[in-house]
Amino acid sequence: MSSLPVRAVRVEVPASTANLGSGFDALGMALSLYDTVFARVIDGPPGTATVSVAGQGAGLLPGDERHLVVRVVHDTLAELGIQDLPALDLHCENNIPHSRGLGSSAAAIVAGIAVAHGLAGIDLRAAENVERALHLAAVREGHADNVAASMLGDFVLAWRESDRFRAASVPAHPEVSPIAFVPQGESATHVTRGLLPERVPHADAAFAAGRAALAVHAITRDPSLLLAATDDRLHQDYREPAWPETVALVRALRAEGIAAAVSGAGPTVLALPSKSANAHEVASSGFTALDLPVDRRGVRTHVEG
Repeated sequence: MSSLPVRAVRVEVPASTANLGSGFDALGMALSLYDTVFARVIDGPPGTATVSVAGQGAGLLPGDERHLVVRVVHDTLAELGIQDLPALDLHCENNIPHSRGLGSSAAAIVAGIAVAHGLAGIDLRAAENVERALHLAAVREGHADNVAASMLGDFVLAWRESDRFRAASVPAHPEVSPIAFVPQGESATHVTRGLLPERVPHADAAFAAGRAALAVHAITRDPSLLLAATDDRLHQDYREPAWPETVALVRALRAEGIAAAVSGAGPTVLALPSKSANAHEVASSGFTALDLPVDRRGVRTHVEG
């Protein structure tokens, strides 16, 4: 029998978009589309789990302790000094599309970390805990932008300092109104990263630095600059062979004066239209448009029962 002080929790994790143009692995934003995990401690062999999934990934994801959320729960409990792993029953209600550039794997990682903290009775959002949790999530994901957005909420700036992943959350301007254009086809981050060159021209690196800096100002202070701020030479064109329709939609939106970029590793397109622009009229067939306001809070944990 597990000695964890809490027997059941419910965790809600927002989707995320990353890069926002030239802010490769550095800029991210939480979106109002959520995966929910219900977790409870049950009687059973230590470290085992039963997992049911509704929505995205139903019938495809592991139904036992091989499930990513469970593996992260186990790793996090060990990080918290808890060696006696509980038997768990999990139910996952997944709304974030998988392998589309909306941070589904990051959300699962953050969910596992939040479940572990919740069952252990530890406040994840306390300053002394969130920094360690963010680093743990980023190490597993390989970069911090998506996990930081899902954990902290709002607009995030992520970086690596020596051997530690760090991030800060800052409020996006109220007029920043994301729309995700989600295609049917899936993408794998490791595949699209493989298309990137080891080196880029100095002029392109300088361009990216300037536009990423401008993006911080545009997203937080002056959305009228979003079109220029989301321009990119660092990664999107290199990835075009993986999803030409995605890059074509980005270019079509930008040609109409609408800020647009590839969301994360793609193939979803993120648009940030002004109030006067109608991005829905530009989008081509094959994409589903989702109006996704900025999530302001990040992951939420609720003790159940």
